[in-house]
Amino acid sequence: VQLVQSGTELRNPGTSVKVSCKASGYTFINYYVDWVRQAPGQGLEWLGRIDPEDGGTKYAGKFQGRVTFTADTSTSTVYVELRSLRSEDTAVYYCASGEWEYWGKGTLVTVSS
Repeated sequence: VQLVQSGTELRNPGTSVKVSCKASGYTFINYYVDWVRQAPGQGLEWLGRIDPEDGGTKYAGKFQGRVTFTADTSTSTVYVELRSLRSEDTAVYYCASGEWEYWGKGTLVTVSS
């Protein structure tokens, strides 16, 4: 099983970022994919999850309205888009599947002017 994430991103405050996570080695629609982030010196923070089978989503309240998850079953890829970025969004963003048994290696998103 592999979850391969897109590369490092640098964004200005107020802009948006979209990170991808491509799954392989298992049946993509069988597991939810969660998005989690870790800011420098902080613990893990859950952003929410998507069901790739039907595109159903659940967002953590803190991010509601500012984050969108999508899934492309043709490429077994899920995406997270975070808008209105601020410096506090600087973190490593991870995708996780298989009830958090499988993890991507993380994507560093830096928000700085």
